[in-house]
Amino acid sequence: MQPVRPALLLTKLAGAARSIATARNARRLALIALGAGILTFGIHNIHQVTGITEGGIIGGMLLINHWFGIPSSAATFVLDALCYLLAPRFLGWRFLVWSAVSTACTSAFYALWDTLPHLLPDLSAHPLVAALAGGCFVGVGCGLIVRQGGSSGGDDALALVLSRVTGLRLGRCYLATDLTVLALSLSYIPVIKIACSLVTVTLSSALIDVVVSAGKNGACEVSRQA
Repeated sequence: MQPVRPALLLTKLAGAARSIATARNARRLALIALGAGILTFGIHNIHQVTGITEGGIIGGMLLINHWFGIPSSAATFVLDALCYLLAPRFLGWRFLVWSAVSTACTSAFYALWDTLPHLLPDLSAHPLVAALAGGCFVGVGCGLIVRQGGSSGGDDALALVLSRVTGLRLGRCYLATDLTVLALSLSYIPVIKIACSLVTVTLSSALIDVVVSAGKNGACEVSRQA
């Protein structure tokens, strides 16, 4: 595949943005915002309180930061960028635009929750309950975003590309990437905490698959809609 020149890249992104800026996409935007609200609510009120780690980009960022001392912001940016580089070829340019919308909604809700006290009980003494609850919030929230053709981070884009290329269900692709990161995280995180994270990523991957595939033919159909 020939490299895309910056000017051509901007032209393609601008064209994709114009094509989705229509009134009929208002419902789509509302569902993305709802998904972002659910996802960030769970991470803010459960994951950040109880210390449950994640697979995907978040887990990879923590791993790189621990072993190489690379700042979290830099590691996250590089990992997200690497994942999104694959998106135009396999998922289309409109996917990048919807992902930008999803990212903006996610950031806005993070900012909102940060201004409020934690709205759920502290589940630190009940790690299994925290893992199950956290998995539900992440699975439903992320599933709603991906179902509308966006992504909340680079790991969503990577899972969608893997699903498109391999034909595997989306939930299995999420689980494969999460399990890889969690296995590497055993190098510095106790087994008990990894076990709780395993519960979270397994449940969230299954729920993402259910939400995205409900009434459709699966993740590949979602990526074609993007």
